[in-house]
Amino acid sequence: MNITIILISALILTMYFTITIFDITRKYKNTPFMLNNYPEDIREEYFKTHERVDVSLKSKKVLFVKLLALLLFVVILFALAYISGAKSFMDGFLFAFGMMLWIGIYDTLFIDFVLFANLKFFRLEGTENMDKEYHQKWFHVKGLLFPGLLFGFIPAVMVGLGILAIR
Repeated sequence: MNITIILISALILTMYFTITIFDITRKYKNTPFMLNNYPEDIREEYFKTHERVDVSLKSKKVLFVKLLALLLFVVILFALAYISGAKSFMDGFLFAFGMMLWIGIYDTLFIDFVLFANLKFFRLEGTENMDKEYHQKWFHVKGLLFPGLLFGFIPAVMVGLGILAIR
């Protein structure tokens, strides 16, 4: 596999992910699948002035969007793995898992720790002054570890199987 193409793929995926996060937040910040990503105390404050909705992973809306995102990652990662020269299950798996791990770390350390914690753009109505709650680093680290690693493992297996099937 070509390391230059792998690094370019990581850059493309990072830019795509960042743009997507901003676009989805702008359009859907107050919907169940986005509220699911906020710490519990922020959600509780938000629900004091807004209709309470199910934001758990048991919610069909939340689960549907998470599965849709998972499939989108599989398609994108498969294309990038193929272009990067993956020739075996293990090549595809390691490429996809590495990219998902990179995106998870980037999301946690930059999007969550820096942007989410400090930009009013990400704040829910009625929670704008909850600075301490928006700076809960452990909440985001836990999300990276679980379900984040599982969320990375599943598309990695699917990409590996896809590469195996076409090579």
